Amino acid sequence: MSDLNYGKNTKRIVFTDTDHRHAQLLIRLNHDGLRQSDFFRSLITGYLEGDSRIGEFVAELGAHSEIRKRKSASLKKAGKESESNLGLRESEIEDIFDIIKEEYPDL
Repeated sequence: MSDLNYGKNTKRIVFTDTDHRHAQLLIRLNHDGLRQSDFFRSLITGYLEGDSRIGEFVAELGAHSEIRKRKSASLKKAGKESESNLGLRESEIEDIFDIIKEEYPDL
């Protein structure tokens, strides 16, 4: 039995920090014209969608060994090179799936 509301229900993401750091965060966000919720949602979206800027920052925070971090960076670089060599961009990949769907509607 599947839940038809999966992905539509809202969840609270909560963590604690000091009152001083919270005040600093609010001041910085106000200075940058951001709301706290927008800031955290944007970070989460970037992380989930593989934004390289956030990925690099998270990789530095991670507890993985330096060898594993270098290997991961190397694999990501090779993947981007393959993507570039093959001409595979996000929109082009979607186009490929659309073409397949048109040719084989029963799939």
